[in-house]
Amino acid sequence: MERIFTGSDVVGEIVAAYPGATNLFAQYKIDFCCGGNRSLSSALQQKKIDEASFLTALNAAYQNAHREDHGTDWRVAPYPELIDHIVTKHHGYLLTELPLLSEFVTKVMRVHGPEHPELARLHHLFHQFKMELETHMMEEEQLVFPKIIEYAESGSQDVLKKAADMIEKLEAEHRAAGELLREMREVTQDYQLPPGACRTYTVTFQKLAELEADMFQHVHLENNIMFPRVIQEAGGTCGC
Repeated sequence: MERIFTGSDVVGEIVAAYPGATNLFAQYKIDFCCGGNRSLSSALQQKKIDEASFLTALNAAYQNAHREDHGTDWRVAPYPELIDHIVTKHHGYLLTELPLLSEFVTKVMRVHGPEHPELARLHHLFHQFKMELETHMMEEEQLVFPKIIEYAESGSQDVLKKAADMIEKLEAEHRAAGELLREMREVTQDYQLPPGACRTYTVTFQKLAELEADMFQHVHLENNIMFPRVIQEAGGTCGC
């Protein structure tokens, strides 16, 4: 069923109903994962974006996509399917890209660091992000996701409660990752390349921007879709 979005709609709920909205939010640098619990009006006011123009673009894009989109509605997908998608698409992406980016970020710092001291800060931020995300993914895959899948198969409320009890920690880790991404973008002035940047410099910044975009999609699926479902079904209240 088609709908019309308004300024009173919550950012995370907009993305849950229409994942394609992430492209527009990314274009205007609106955080829809960790900042997904704000009203659209609040997010637009903070960025000084004209609400009427944004809503016109958002609703037009949604109506076009609604006529064509036959993708999965993750709000109602079974937990095992949703988790498989997160692990395969987003965890898989990180496990592949983080080691490569580590090499690129390090190489760019070593070669260009004397002329661009901000690259040392970028190197530190990225490797902190990498270390924390690798631990975070392991915790999700070994401790939390198996419990959610077990609940889906057995219906055990005890198992679900154990998973729900760990969600607050995971959300805090998501916020920390989001802050590191924000600092990386800030220290690079929105990944602005210096004049005459070499190919490695260029590819590194492109990959960092792609990493940010994938993380936004990744965290959205957990913070705005899976975690609220788990908490609701466990009989709690979502603090995300």
